[in-house]
Amino acid sequence: MTAIRRIQRELAQLEASPIVGVSVTPDESNLFNWAGTIKPSSESPYKGGTYKFTLVFPENFPFKAPNVKFTTKIYHPGINEQGEICVTLLKDDWKPSISVVTILNTIAEKINNPSPDDPFEPEIAQQLKEDKPKFLQTAKEWVKKYAS
Repeated sequence: MTAIRRIQRELAQLEASPIVGVSVTPDESNLFNWAGTIKPSSESPYKGGTYKFTLVFPENFPFKAPNVKFTTKIYHPGINEQGEICVTLLKDDWKPSISVVTILNTIAEKINNPSPDDPFEPEIAQQLKEDKPKFLQTAKEWVKKYAS
């Protein structure tokens, strides 16, 4: 099966070149399901937190993008209440040549540097634009409340 071989190759690539602050663990009984964590950088508004996510590969991977969802609540303009992440790479811009390393680097970058552009949560994006100190304060409170 093409998907399994590709997933195994992606996993080997991650083991050979780990991403700083990101870890993934495949489900031993189902290689299509991975659990992961991101520990943001010290410059991130989310520093000090650990954010859990799931990465689920479709049966027709790599022709269809994996589904990435945060299970830890995060006050972020690009991640909604359900943990879905707004990354065009996983939607409109998906190509079979995109690696899991690229996906995870993109998500880690999004956590380390939240942007008000192309938001999933317009109110949070507006606050980031117009009242950054308040945004940073709320993000920090959520880190303590949900990600510590």
